[in-house]
Amino acid sequence: MPKMLAIDFGLKRTGLAITDDHAIIASPLTTIESEKLMDFLIQLTLKEKLTVIILGFPTRMDGSDTHVTENVRLLKSALEKQFPEIKVVFQDERFSSSRAMETIHLAGKKKQMKQKNLVDKLAATLILQDYLSAQ
Repeated sequence: MPKMLAIDFGLKRTGLAITDDHAIIASPLTTIESEKLMDFLIQLTLKEKLTVIILGFPTRMDGSDTHVTENVRLLKSALEKQFPEIKVVFQDERFSSSRAMETIHLAGKKKQMKQKNLVDKLAATLILQDYLSAQ
């Protein structure tokens, strides 16, 4: 069954989340070093039939670009070139990291709030769930 993948891109680390086989539920997948992202995605697409890649699109509260926004635009172009059969879309990611840290805090996992890997993949999950909810 087709799945959707969300990417919370960062200059050092990238969080990933994926849907279930029915593209209803978003779940954390992993966090990887950003320089290894494309190789990881190539391997992932060999195992999973992805129909959509959702890229968290970083902007400031006033809608202006952040220091990462242009990198995300370039990543979108690279993904569209590498995977022409997969739709690549932007999803507003404002507050995704702070919402991820709040979720960890509410779950009583205060020590894990400092684990950036967990925050990144949970932020990707929230981006994916926001996309699914908007559909």
